[in-house]
Amino acid sequence: MNAAVSNAAEAVQTLEFPIPAGVYAESVVSVKHYTDRLFSFRITRPQSFRFRSGEFVMIGLPNAQKPVFRAYSIASPSWDEEVEFFSIKVPDGPLTQHLQKIQPGDTVLMRQKSTGTLVNDALTPAKRLYMISTGTGIAPFASLIRDPDTYEKFDQIILTHTCRDLAELKYGEELIAATREDPLIGELTEGRLHHFTSTTRETSPVMGRITTLIENGGLFQALGTEPFDRENDRVMICGSMDMLKDVKALTEKAGLKEGSNAEPADFVVERAFVG
Repeated sequence: MNAAVSNAAEAVQTLEFPIPAGVYAESVVSVKHYTDRLFSFRITRPQSFRFRSGEFVMIGLPNAQKPVFRAYSIASPSWDEEVEFFSIKVPDGPLTQHLQKIQPGDTVLMRQKSTGTLVNDALTPAKRLYMISTGTGIAPFASLIRDPDTYEKFDQIILTHTCRDLAELKYGEELIAATREDPLIGELTEGRLHHFTSTTRETSPVMGRITTLIENGGLFQALGTEPFDRENDRVMICGSMDMLKDVKALTEKAGLKEGSNAEPADFVVERAFVG
């Protein structure tokens, strides 16, 4: 059997698996590959699907009797007509090894309930909001910086994004540019939305792990701000497990208290991961 026939047979087989109960089956609208490790995609949004900007949802593919589902932060804002995701490509990942091959028109499964701690409701108002991200951890912040509520609650929004290489920063760069030009949000961002990037492997204007740049003051010096201060600053953290642990410790050392949906406070951490 040649490759074309084999692929066609697999496609037919995929469609034969039933859609699980209580799950949306949505169509892929677009896919964009940034590097051999990162890609984004958008799917149709069910009319009944509601979420708060910054939340995550479980998604999967209709390629098995019992599909594998993984938590993905929603990168689109709550007002968007489509649902956007930003994903890593794991060669042997139970989901991502297949997900990275999707094309427009393919079906993606999405559970009906969204949740998460990286929401405005989990923080009390303040002057500045730091969104600290590494890799695909930028996804929930892609949602939040396009939400008018974020600008209602904070005067200054600082999105930091640290990756290994320059090419991996491109999603964030395009995001910031599109947000500033957005007819709904653009005016709100003027002088208030700031983007800080660094790399850990490839040479760039700013090198270093975000934890190092917080500890040595490089982050604050570049931004013209003071170190974390409970009176003025709120922090959201999303990225690798090591980064979450380290930045959380630095935030607590500065006197900030972890918040939640039930008890809003000074910082929040997202612990949902993709595999």
